[in-house]
Amino acid sequence: MLASASKSASARVVATNVRVAHVPKYGDTVSGGGAEGALIVVVVPRRTAAALAGAAAKSRLAVTLC
Repeated sequence: MLASASKSASARVVATNVRVAHVPKYGDTVSGGGAEGALIVVVVPRRTAAALAGAAAKSRLAVTLC
């Protein structure tokens, strides 16, 4: 999972090897404040969950697949 403070800022890796537990159905998105996205539920260790929560508080998160 990547975090970026803005569209023009470089992204940083917040979590790797994350297990995805749930992905919303197509069309189940959330919009507001110029942002659009969906809630993806992941299973991670507590330390990683804390890092993700901290990153989400001040950055936009993105999921990447390799």
